[in-house]
Amino acid sequence: MEIEIATIGGYEEVGRQMTAVRAGDDVVIFDMGLNLSQVLIHDNVETEKMHSLDLIDMGAIPDDRVMSDLEGDVKAIVPTHGHLDHIGAISKLAHRYDAPVVATPFTIELVKQQVQGENKFNVENDLVKMSAGETMSIGDSGKVDLEFVHVTHSIIDAINPVLHTPEGAVVYGLDKRMDHSPVLQDPIDMDRFREIGREGNGVLAYIEDCTNAGRKGRTPSESVARRHLEDVMHSVEDYDGGIVATTFSSHISRVSSLVEFANDIGRQPVLLGRSMEKYSGTAERLNFVDFPDDLGMYGHRKSVDRTFKRIMKEGKENFLPIVTGHQGEPRAMLTRMGRGETPYELDQGDKVIFSARVIPEPTNEGQRYQSEKLLKMQGARIYDDIHVSGHLREEGHYAMLDALQPKHVIPAHQDLKGFAPYVDLCESMGYKLGRDVHVTRNGNMIQLVE
Repeated sequence: MEIEIATIGGYEEVGRQMTAVRAGDDVVIFDMGLNLSQVLIHDNVETEKMHSLDLIDMGAIPDDRVMSDLEGDVKAIVPTHGHLDHIGAISKLAHRYDAPVVATPFTIELVKQQVQGENKFNVENDLVKMSAGETMSIGDSGKVDLEFVHVTHSIIDAINPVLHTPEGAVVYGLDKRMDHSPVLQDPIDMDRFREIGREGNGVLAYIEDCTNAGRKGRTPSESVARRHLEDVMHSVEDYDGGIVATTFSSHISRVSSLVEFANDIGRQPVLLGRSMEKYSGTAERLNFVDFPDDLGMYGHRKSVDRTFKRIMKEGKENFLPIVTGHQGEPRAMLTRMGRGETPYELDQGDKVIFSARVIPEPTNEGQRYQSEKLLKMQGARIYDDIHVSGHLREEGHYAMLDALQPKHVIPAHQDLKGFAPYVDLCESMGYKLGRDVHVTRNGNMIQLVE
């Protein structure tokens, strides 16, 4: 059976991921993501009102026109998890394909919300839920199957999809860390990865996220970030002024830890910001997390400002606002607080806890710097970097290659500079660039079996 891989997006940057795998006449697309930094450099861009071709020209979503060179029919669109760099272009591109979107329950719910917010295109693809550990048949040949393997990442319900073909498995390895003691859900399913490496014809190809490939050691568990956060929160337990926390709104494990520790130190947690309300509300509705009954979640600007007024009236020392804006996004809640545009007044000595790391990209770094500067000008004290990454470091990469023993490796989720450490790592394990390690660019084809 012919096996061909189209590397469409995420092979020259971190963001706008999209890869298509053709097995015979059947094609499966993995991820359709947005490159948020390409949107943020323009003022007041509302992507939901824009045409896909304009977003492609902007470098914000994948240029999927290369799909016309793939001989075969798309049978499924498979996002690995709910981050925007993996699902953010579904509302712009999915309608071009007569295929269902297949994803885990939490991811499907987030896709549904993306599609509902779309103003330009009418996306009517079926949305099919499939849980980790399940398999479905792809196409009519009866020879190709799609399997979801549970992984741990900085969002719940993440998977690595595996396309089983007669020539061996194609494992799409974006994004994960090797977490054996996560705060929510199960540890990464390494047993299944090892089985896949030994079954049938083994692993034909492994497409891997190279975000942290140049960092030594292993990525710490989410439970490490939880302990760090607990230590910081208890260290400010006796402070009688304002404490504000921010983290990735999609990071439900971290949000749940913040809520728990706020209660521990006698403060009432409140989730503020549209994306906070969206992700946490969805996770609670689907029973992924059990928040206290009285936890307030407010996304609309007016209800957020009303909540801030109530906090100021009842005393800042009684609350922990958990807000959006850890990357310094111009319209996010924390940035508005720094600019003095909310009823919440920061005083000298108030604490701002960043339970997130700035995404290493110039636009984000600039915005975050500006946000911190504004907060400090109001007298705030910053606690930063209370975080662990969602991506594998060196030892995790060694473990995955050892488990899967792939015949071919395709680095992804980086630019050429970011691929280099991963290529070195692969070569130290006997692979060779140009023979079985394929460094590629957006818009290229890799023919694995002719």
